[in-house]
Amino acid sequence: MKNIQVFDSAINAVYDIFSATDEEFALIFPDGEDVAFIDEVYGRESTHELNLVFERIWARRVPKKEAMGIHGILFYELDEKKEFYPTRRDEEARNPDGSRLR
Repeated sequence: MKNIQVFDSAINAVYDIFSATDEEFALIFPDGEDVAFIDEVYGRESTHELNLVFERIWARRVPKKEAMGIHGILFYELDEKKEFYPTRRDEEARNPDGSRLR
């Protein structure tokens, strides 16, 4: 199982962590990526299949104090963050001028 932290633009967002199977994780984060944007995820996969996957994932919330790592970050309605993650890999995050964030 892998943990996904969800960030959304809601004023009351709590940035929960959810557990996903390896197969579910691979649907959301292909090719070694660990950053995803929900519109891109739905643009790659079947809406019906993803709805079923997310229904299962949302049932597996992990309290933060019990999380053993975060393996992926999923953004909702935060398209302005896309420029910072051009490779969709957290360790390769970039500033708008192309310099590394870390």
